[in-house]
Order: sequence, then structure tokens, then C-alpha cells
Amino acid sequence: MLLRCSASASRYPHPCFARLFTVLAVESSADDTCAAIVTSSREILSNVVIKQNHLHEGYGGIHPMIAIQAHQRNMPIAVKRALREANVDVRKGIDGIAFTRGPGIGGCLSVGSNAAKTLAAALDLPIVGVHHMQAHALTPLLTSWPTPPKFPFLTLLVSGGHTLLLLAKSLNSFRILATTPDESIGRSFDKVSRMLGLNWTALGPGAALEQFCAQDFAGELPGIPPYPRPLRGQLGFSYSSLHSYVERYIAANEGLDNIDMSTRLALARGFQTAAVTQLEEKLLLAFRWCSENKIEVSDVVVSGGVASNTFLRER
Repeated sequence: MLLRCSASASRYPHPCFARLFTVLAVESSADDTCAAIVTSSREILSNVVIKQNHLHEGYGGIHPMIAIQAHQRNMPIAVKRALREANVDVRKGIDGIAFTRGPGIGGCLSVGSNAAKTLAAALDLPIVGVHHMQAHALTPLLTSWPTPPKFPFLTLLVSGGHTLLLLAKSLNSFRILATTPDESIGRSFDKVSRMLGLNWTALGPGAALEQFCAQDFAGELPGIPPYPRPLRGQLGFSYSSLHSYVERYIAANEGLDNIDMSTRLALARGFQTAAVTQLEEKLLLAFRWCSENKIEVSDVVVSGGVASNTFLRER
């Protein structure tokens, strides 16, 4: 709860009291412009997401300057919609402003930061910058109520920018057990999707790959050499070798035009299986590490954009 202390009896009935509060939150770390109204009672009154996929598809990924300009156009729209859908008056119903402070694309983050600071200054409200990865790890405390994960718990954070395996000890204490020295799983998904010539879905190139893999195929898929298993037995991720496998296979066949649809499907499914299997292997290693260090863990949080992948969720 929000604790306010004041000597002004005219404004507050007691010098120090606690009450429920409502927060306007904005997010602009990459290519989604977002605004939400959330209460301390764990109610999500509104959650507005404005996407930019149609602007970036021609570039094969997020173009920073175009993303910044789109955020500048979309942020006022997102905030206004969030307030309207929540039926909240920004002058009377908001007690604080929150914004993503990083990590993310610097210029994109600045749009949300500037919007939040301007609103906080104009409305004389407190403001808080939220760490992107900490928010991913702790979101289930909000969304899984009344049975949230219990500390300590493991967090597998998989997105377009990050692949992390964390031990969450408390609200503000985390230990990184594994990360990637090359690229994230989400970036690898996006690259393979582009290499296979897939059209983006509304959720982007990674979702297009997932959709392509899930299609019904009556015939028998051709055999392809096994994908690599990097850093086997180590608490660490590596995904550059997986997309490089696809790149080399296409080059060996002198281009995508010489690869039929069944082989493309075999490549896509092989990649998705290898990518998710690596997550499973590292998670098992993390459980073993916790056991060896006498840390009892009963919950696992999987978060980030790649966590919406149906194949991963089923596994």
C-alpha cells in the first residue's frame, strides 16, 4: 500500500496513514508502445499495447529510429486509451506513475521515460523507474494471485533481447545462474524465420516460425543432420550456432529457392526443438545446482515474449 505522511490535517485525516493506490504505467523498451492502469489490489484495469510490426517487417527487425518515432506518435494514444478503458480520471484517480527504465533500446526507453516524468511533474505525482528484467521475474506475483510463486524460485526469462536463468531470492535480490554470451533465443527465432522466408504474423517473425512449425503436414519430412547442442552440461546458453546451422544449410543448397517446403518445415521444427530443448536442459541443471547448494525451490516462472510459444509451454 501507499504510505503517505503529512502534518496537514486538512488534507489527510491522520498524520500518517496507509491506503490503496492506483498506478499509470508506460512501457516503450522496444517496438511495443504500452500503457496500463494497475491497482495495489492486483487489479489490471486496462492494458493497452500498440504494435509497430508493419513498420519494421521490411527491415527484417526493429529499426531504432522508426521505432522511436512510432513511440512518440503512439504514447499519447496509449495513455489516453488506458485511462478511458479503466474509467479513471488522471487528475483524481492516479496515485503514481511507473515506467520501464531499462534494459532496452535507449532511444525507445527515453520516450516512455520522458512521458512518465512529464506526467508526474504536471500532476505532482510520485514516479518510479522499473527494471525490465525484474518486472518479468515478479509479474507472477501480480498475475498468479492468490497462489503466487514462493521465494526462492527460478525464473527462465526468454525474450528477443534476453535469455536468463535467475534465482529470485526476494523482491530485489536475484542471482544470475545462466545467460548467453552471443544472442538471445528470441533473436535466434527471428533470424531463422527470416532465413526461411516466412511472412510476419501480428506478433512478429518469431511467432511466424512457431505458426509455420505447427502446420499440418501429411507427408514424411526429409531427414536433416542433427542441430548442435552448445555448452552441454554447463549453466549457460548459446543460440548463435543454431541459426548458423540453418544459414549454412541454405548456403550449401545454393539458396532458399532450391529448398522445398517440406525441407523448410524440417529445418524450422528442428530449430524450434533444439532451442527449447536447450532451455529444458539448463533448467534441469539449475535444479541440480539448487539441490547441491541446499536451496529448496518449488516454483518456476517462465516469462518474456518467447514464453508465449505454444511448443515451449507444452514441453
